[in-house]
Amino acid sequence: MGVILHAEGLKKTFRLSKKQQKLQNSKEKVITAVNNLSFDANEGEIFGLLGPNGAGKTTTQRILATLIKADEGDAFIGGSSIKTEPEAVRAKIGFLTSELKLEDFFTPNYLFDFFAKLHNIDPAVSDARKKDLFNKFGINEFAEVKVANLSTGMKQKASLVISIVHDPKIIIFDEPTNGLDVLTAKVVTDFLIELKEQGSTIIVSTHIFSLIEKLCDRVGIILNGKMAVCDTVKNLTAEKSLEDFFFDVYSREVGELV
Repeated sequence: MGVILHAEGLKKTFRLSKKQQKLQNSKEKVITAVNNLSFDANEGEIFGLLGPNGAGKTTTQRILATLIKADEGDAFIGGSSIKTEPEAVRAKIGFLTSELKLEDFFTPNYLFDFFAKLHNIDPAVSDARKKDLFNKFGINEFAEVKVANLSTGMKQKASLVISIVHDPKIIIFDEPTNGLDVLTAKVVTDFLIELKEQGSTIIVSTHIFSLIEKLCDRVGIILNGKMAVCDTVKNLTAEKSLEDFFFDVYSREVGELV
């Protein structure tokens, strides 16, 4: 099982507006969201990025997905550089975040076909994949319903299906169960496990300890944009729960909880 994703020295800063400075009660004009972050993900594993809100998880995933550029560092996904070969990276990955919304006016059926064409997928292959995924996630009944009229859970399932229309082997999910009811969340997590069993590599970011323990082979704990710990979930939970281990690391690296 070889390394399929290698991130090295990733750094990303953002300039804060006066309004943002006021909201954060800070005089700093620049914030460092990701700070010299390095890690590897192996073929066929689920790798978790665990940390509190604002730790840098989402920024890291956006960098890996080539949605934003890193100030420093690089990452190689399936052998392609996010800096010099972003189009090749995009062809190899699926990316899903609750902050990227489907266009309200269109239907799941239309959007699936649209993105299949963007990826130059043969129509027969696309139709077969759509049939399989729509059946699996119960989308058939809502295939011709506009996104604006779908429930939150159905929107999430449609987004997931469309993000993997091209059958990527590297999948990046930001907070995959965020805002979902328990039934839809189980459908999504079971599917992630199924994808892993089929050989896919999945990068999941979350602040939910139980989700990491259920899904992940390895986990990187990110605090203030830095990788504080990276190890197997089994090793980290050998003597205590992941939650207890996390707060021990948090106290050591950041300080006591307020």
